[in-house]
Amino acid sequence: MSFGPFDKPESIATLFAKAWALRDADKLASLFDEDAEFVNVTGLWWHDRESIRKAHAYGFERIFGGSVLRVMKVKVKALGENVAVVHARIRLEGQSGVAQVDQPGVRNTIFSFVVHRGDDGWRCASAHNTDIVPHMETNMVAPDGRFTAVSYRD
Repeated sequence: MSFGPFDKPESIATLFAKAWALRDADKLASLFDEDAEFVNVTGLWWHDRESIRKAHAYGFERIFGGSVLRVMKVKVKALGENVAVVHARIRLEGQSGVAQVDQPGVRNTIFSFVVHRGDDGWRCASAHNTDIVPHMETNMVAPDGRFTAVSYRD
């Protein structure tokens, strides 16, 4: 079963969160075009619905099985009658730990969804997820290879 097309642009965020809560990669992927693009928080880039499905199935199994994803705020910018950009502030709690971090903290992200309306409703063409790093302005790679968020204000 899938969600299929949705009825209004902002529905993408709610349905994405609903599929996440169900740990249902098929439903999540059904929100996207067959040739959709998806960039995750670390820059992994998936180029079609099946890749998006596989990546999220893996994530639900290994990384996000006990997580809670909540939509905090949604803003829609229409780019025309049938195209819109949807930004959603998302809160993620309960991500699985790894050797380096036993108890990962709460993550806040901004999702950008590009959606379009077809004959059967709205669907997502592209999504990009960006972690919010409080009080930081950019990322840098240190001489030892560590990737670090930094602020120029300090």
